[in-house]
Amino acid sequence: MTDSKTQFIDAVTLADWLNEGKTALFDVREEDEFAAARIAGSTLVPLSRFDPSAISAPDDHRIVLHCRSARRCGLAAEQLRLNGDRRDLYRLEGGIIAWVQSGLPVEPGGNS
Repeated sequence: MTDSKTQFIDAVTLADWLNEGKTALFDVREEDEFAAARIAGSTLVPLSRFDPSAISAPDDHRIVLHCRSARRCGLAAEQLRLNGDRRDLYRLEGGIIAWVQSGLPVEPGGNS
């Protein structure tokens, strides 16, 4: 198996990937942040009670982590690595702030 990596992607790339339907997006912000605004299709896995086993996706899907500004998703990626996760991981550079600044839509949060 090749070495796994964690790399940043920009908001436009994430939007394209989500439109392709082959991306699992995980939001590691807290419930109140998620309730205020979320990226459509994201799954909430708060960093404060992060469970690496909650990060699952079909083999043909990319795994993308995001938060408010990209700091917490880095901590989540580290936890995944420490737990033995060897998949390629992607982080939304600039988090949901960059997503909004790119003119991409958010929706009210909810249970996902």
